[in-house]
Amino acid sequence: MENETTLDYLLKIEGEAAALVNDAQAEADRRIHENEEKNRRAFEDRFREEVRVQEASLEKEKEKLKEQYHRALEDFREDISYLETDIEKFSVLLNNYIAMEG
Repeated sequence: MENETTLDYLLKIEGEAAALVNDAQAEADRRIHENEEKNRRAFEDRFREEVRVQEASLEKEKEKLKEQYHRALEDFREDISYLETDIEKFSVLLNNYIAMEG
């Protein structure tokens, strides 16, 4: 009879230990999931902020390049505005070129 009581006690203790392990595993899983969510949100926030910064930088660079392009185009137009057009010479060159190609 003593053996049965001891065995029942040990089985009861083993059952309590298993319940504690299950509770601990559930708590660990909950904390892991919580941390994963927190880290995911933090990553997404940092990612969105970096995208915003990069897009703002891109827009500034585009505006800068657009301004450089317009200045270069204006400089080119100004440079060629002083050139004289010799239509007769152009016609002769064009006719010669067409004659060579034909």
